[in-house]
Parts: sequence; C-alpha cells; structure tokens
Amino acid sequence: MKTDIHPDYFETKIRCACGNEAQIYSTVKDMHIDICSSCHPFYTGKQKLIDTAGRIEKFNRKYGKSNTQQPEEATASE
Repeated sequence: MKTDIHPDYFETKIRCACGNEAQIYSTVKDMHIDICSSCHPFYTGKQKLIDTAGRIEKFNRKYGKSNTQQPEEATASE
C-alpha cells in the first residue's frame, strides 16, 4: 500500500434518532442518523403493504384486458 494516500480510520459511534447506538470503524468520526434497523417499520413489523391487486384490475379494465374470452361472431354466422 502506498503511504499518505489513505484516509484516517476511526472507531466511531452511530447514533439514531430513536436512541440506538452502534460501534463501528469508519473514516467519519461520529454519525447521527434518522432511522435504523431498530426503528425502521420494515424491521419492526409495522410496515403497511399496499394492495397492488386493485391497481392491476384497474389497468385491465382501462385497457380492455380480461381473463375471459368473448365468443367470436364469425363462428356463429357459419
């Protein structure tokens, strides 16, 4: 490794807005973050899922896509 080209490496604390602290090594001394795995809704199980089935049905109605096939008029006139 070349000397004098790498940044300094510190033992630092990451502090979340919820009060959680983590000890890591980084080139930045102290970090303050807004959200972490202790308070993020995905990790805590409080995440609300959006129903995408309604969006798909709306798209199919708007553009005429359907799962059922309509009877053909050409076969009835023969």
